[in-house]
Amino acid sequence: MPGACCPGWGACWPRHNPGILKKRTTPDALPEVNFSDHGDVRYLHLGTEWVQGSMRMDAPFDIDLEYVQRMMAWLLFVDPASVGKRHAMQLGLGAAALTKFCRKKLRMATTAIELNPQVVAACRLWFKLPPDDAKLSVILGDAAEVAASDHWRGQVDALQVDLYDHEAAAPVLDSEDFYADCRTLLTEDGCMTVNLFGRSSSYERSLDKIRGAFGDDAVWAFKPTREGNTVVLAQRTPLRPKRAELMARAEVIQSRWDLPATKWLRVFKPVE
Repeated sequence: MPGACCPGWGACWPRHNPGILKKRTTPDALPEVNFSDHGDVRYLHLGTEWVQGSMRMDAPFDIDLEYVQRMMAWLLFVDPASVGKRHAMQLGLGAAALTKFCRKKLRMATTAIELNPQVVAACRLWFKLPPDDAKLSVILGDAAEVAASDHWRGQVDALQVDLYDHEAAAPVLDSEDFYADCRTLLTEDGCMTVNLFGRSSSYERSLDKIRGAFGDDAVWAFKPTREGNTVVLAQRTPLRPKRAELMARAEVIQSRWDLPATKWLRVFKPVE
């Protein structure tokens, strides 16, 4: 997570008049955590109308939001048979969609790092986040410190970075040094996916920092979603699979885990 005064969560788009149902008061440095229900979908908020994550209540372990589904694009670069033996890490818990999917659907060892204890409590109370077990660990901590430490160095196969504050204006950790630290967490065939979104952020500036940390030939990107989220993928070891190989992987991903992976290939390519 970012520093003590900068909570980190995923950001999506604002929904007006969220109809707050419940609140928890957090410490002074952190915003309150609340949720709203719209039909069958539950949204996480941090005291504002900005959506920090969502869950379909009839399918709590599926991924609801399009950009969050795209954070799983690292699956295109690994053997599907190896997925259950791999380690996923989320920097920023949000509504726990990625954490739940990696642990429950992919059956991976999964670690989530979250700064705000009330976000963790909200996910356990309202968003069906399971308790920790032998393969799931939700840790209160600072993402910058985790990325810079030696503890998980070279041990993460899928690093999913979604770090936003309650204003959702720009990523709270977005330096070349931070992305370089993220790279050190990855296994040799590991990937990082990052959500870039914000009213005052510069996609090109963020992309340049990621390219500086990973190398020009290691970076792929989606076109922005309708809501303005752009997911960028960076590889520890650059690969350029042929389109036929990617399509074959995408078909397996779609069949096995019900992610729209074949559609990804229409809007996902290496950064020129």
